[in-house]
Amino acid sequence: MSGELDIFKIILESGLVVKGVLLLLIVASVLSWAIVFMKKKLFSQLEESNKKFMDMYRQSRTLREAAQGAEAQPHSPYKSIFNEGYKEFTLFIEEAGEEKLKLHYEHFGLESIQRAMKKGVNSVNLEMEKKLSTLASIGSVTPFVGLFGTVWGIINSFTGLGSGGATLDAVAPGIAEALVATAVGLAAAIPAVWFFNVFNNRLSDMNTEMESFEQDLLNSIERTIL
Repeated sequence: MSGELDIFKIILESGLVVKGVLLLLIVASVLSWAIVFMKKKLFSQLEESNKKFMDMYRQSRTLREAAQGAEAQPHSPYKSIFNEGYKEFTLFIEEAGEEKLKLHYEHFGLESIQRAMKKGVNSVNLEMEKKLSTLASIGSVTPFVGLFGTVWGIINSFTGLGSGGATLDAVAPGIAEALVATAVGLAAAIPAVWFFNVFNNRLSDMNTEMESFEQDLLNSIERTIL
């Protein structure tokens, strides 16, 4: 317990600049953890919604039936892709007419439907990527903020050497400030970098799954036409 109390004592007795650095690092750390918990909750919700959506989609006998069932999963990324693709498919049918649907498909293909589904994927990615850049910035910037506190503490140490002589009492406070600033900077940066990579990997996995669903939906549309 004494070591822990000493750390708080060092912080309380540190200079104004170092206190400002430490406050900034603590705010950055709190913000990064808030983003982490928010993103963990978001990804868990999306994965659960996707699972339920796929169960519904596989049980649906027609695309129209799947479109009705999709409304029960408003948070699923698959719903966004499906809605964009299905909406474009209905326009495709209206433009061609059901009698000439196959001929229209042979002439124009499904590029417009593919583009619509890509739009759905992009909108999902924008939502999932929100705040990740903030997490990356915290991970990359806070070590340098801590380094600034370290340099400032060392400057104070040399000032103490010049004014009070080469004694431990003159040097120790500045060195302690420097070490605390470094430690807090790393404590803020390491979790931010770690979770940024974790969420990026989950985002990459989800993108692979969305591409697979996109292709599956495209195949279903093609079978419906033919």
